[in-house]
Amino acid sequence: MTLEHFSDRLKATRKSKNLTQADLAHKLNIVTGTVSSYEQGLKYPSIEVLVNICQVLEISADFLLGVSDNFSLKMGGLTEEQEQPFLQLLSIVEQYNILKETNNKNKTEIT
Repeated sequence: MTLEHFSDRLKATRKSKNLTQADLAHKLNIVTGTVSSYEQGLKYPSIEVLVNICQVLEISADFLLGVSDNFSLKMGGLTEEQEQPFLQLLSIVEQYNILKETNNKNKTEIT
């Protein structure tokens, strides 16, 4: 994993918590456009904001930054059946990232 996966993991985790970009921005006391920029990979949060993101989304910085693939999210008493859609979404995002990374490597090798 690389830092470029931060944006995908942030977006997937936000959605798994049923938050809009505006909701997350409000909880972080930042503007919605900033959250959008994070999710598009156009900019990255300061350490202070990163800590707040982790607290609000109840997830580790290691996972968001790609240091660890261990997903840790408190799902507040959800049943296994209720957790499955969230875990499937994260799996799809991870598969997409792998394909994207492979595609980028192939493009580099061709040129």
